[in-house]
Amino acid sequence: MMDDANLYPLTFDPVFKDYPWGGRNLETILGRTLPDGIIAESWDIAAHPNGSTMVNRGPLKGKTLPEVMELWGEALVGQRSEKALALDRFPLLIKLLDANRWLSIQVHPDDASALANEGDFGKTEMWIVLHAEPGAELVYGFKRGATREKYAADFGTEHAADDLHRVTVHEGDVIFVPAGAVHALGPGIIVAEIQQNSDTTYRIYDWGRPRPLHREQSLAALNFDLIEPGPATPTVLLDEEGFRIERLATCEYFETERLTMPAAQEFFGLLEGESFEIWAVLKGAATFYTDSDPISLQAVQWILLPAELGEYQVQADADSVLLRVFVP
Repeated sequence: MMDDANLYPLTFDPVFKDYPWGGRNLETILGRTLPDGIIAESWDIAAHPNGSTMVNRGPLKGKTLPEVMELWGEALVGQRSEKALALDRFPLLIKLLDANRWLSIQVHPDDASALANEGDFGKTEMWIVLHAEPGAELVYGFKRGATREKYAADFGTEHAADDLHRVTVHEGDVIFVPAGAVHALGPGIIVAEIQQNSDTTYRIYDWGRPRPLHREQSLAALNFDLIEPGPATPTVLLDEEGFRIERLATCEYFETERLTMPAAQEFFGLLEGESFEIWAVLKGAATFYTDSDPISLQAVQWILLPAELGEYQVQADADSVLLRVFVP
């Protein structure tokens, strides 16, 4: 393990995924530089066998996030991520998703099932809507009256969406998707996704696309008590002179805050070994100050602050909206 004095904030080159429901909106709307073709997902901070991001600045430039984990260990992830560290896995996976067509109707397993059957973490996740075309909607939970028996009969057929709850979404909406929740993004939506570090998805219906479905696993994982849920209601933690901090979601795996910061506003933090922090600039621009060189980010970019980094400062370089993610 490297000496703690060598800890510094990490930024990464993304890993792109070309699933058939994607498009080019990460380029045309968010300004990302993309390779040719359909791009559905940008894995922005990732340490998974199916995709790991590479550090793009500083002494560890060129190393993947799993390699950084080997070097820094608990100094990177923190004491609260003891279980993930024991499995040599980074706890979270950070993505951007560009839905140009319906994603498959799907469900994710919980930790116990996924670790036993898939060798992967379960997948509880959340979405922050970055862009939504007028009328854009997603699937989230069941309608009232849905039953396991009826849904088992509809599984994999064109009726698989009939008993599902649809939610029209707008920019800024927050959708918390626990393991067991039936869900699917619809066309015209871009989201930032914070999730457990897992790539296990059970497909229920794929709108006629020739990909495998997962009947037995899906019916075992589905939570039929999730009836007509809506977007999360943020909890306001601070609201002073235009500087606003909201808690968007909290669970055992992650807690996410949204900071609305006027130009020149500052946030001071201290990381003493309990948890790493992941920050994103969703709008505007901000600079992160530590004992290392300052790092300036624009929308939509992410940065990983190691758990034992010590003091840091975030300054909004323009009117900005940021995310702060950590393990509670």
